[in-house]
Amino acid sequence: MALQYKGVPVYYEDEGQGDAIILLHGFLANSSMWKDIKTLFVKNKRVICIDLLGHGQTECLGYSHAMTDMAAAVLAVLDHLKLKTYTLIGHSMGGYVALAIAEKNPKAILGVCLMNSTYHADEEERKALRKRANIMIQTNFESMVRMSVANLFSSESRVTHRKEIDKAIEMALKTVPQGYIAGQEGMLLRKDKFEFFKNLDAHKLIIIGKKDPVIDGELIISEIEDTDIQYKELSYGHMSYIENKSELSYLIKRFIEFKYL
Repeated sequence: MALQYKGVPVYYEDEGQGDAIILLHGFLANSSMWKDIKTLFVKNKRVICIDLLGHGQTECLGYSHAMTDMAAAVLAVLDHLKLKTYTLIGHSMGGYVALAIAEKNPKAILGVCLMNSTYHADEEERKALRKRANIMIQTNFESMVRMSVANLFSSESRVTHRKEIDKAIEMALKTVPQGYIAGQEGMLLRKDKFEFFKNLDAHKLIIIGKKDPVIDGELIISEIEDTDIQYKELSYGHMSYIENKSELSYLIKRFIEFKYL
């Protein structure tokens, strides 16, 4: 299904009945990344998967998609579906979008899970890398996408999950160059949300990959020690829905049932 938003279709899937769970994919992915995980709880939950701006079957609005822009497109879908409350689960960039949604509509939020994601803004070095990637992507799209995806996995996973990595790369290559550029621009512009997330009155979980090359898990663990934010550390990299599939599935199932982990 698709909802027209500012002249472009925003694609979403809506399945099941019960409390609403909103699944938000990461950069260079789309809603199909949740295919296996959502089968675990679609029988007793209402599950909405949304292609974010410039990804999957959702078109671009421009050459910079701020996380607030992506959040507004998601909220248009949720308003269309007349959802009053919901739980947000966001992988990587999807976590940044989840925080932007929660900031816009905090009273609707029952829970937020940041999956291989963070509440921190980019550091200057990371911003520079994104800007450089946006230049290189204009002449080396396929090679840049392949490298971007492969580098998110731990070294062990690059051997044990070769087929799944190839599928992730195939999915990523369906993202148009404009979507790549706009997503990178939006991510480097985002603000730090630690204070907001810490004070959000909702069930909160951060899933950390011990060998995640882009998220500083040790820093997050030290910062949330005296807060009500739960965390779980998994053994591999940034792509836990592939690298730690069974453990992640268990954690998400517990989380949406509001059980202590």
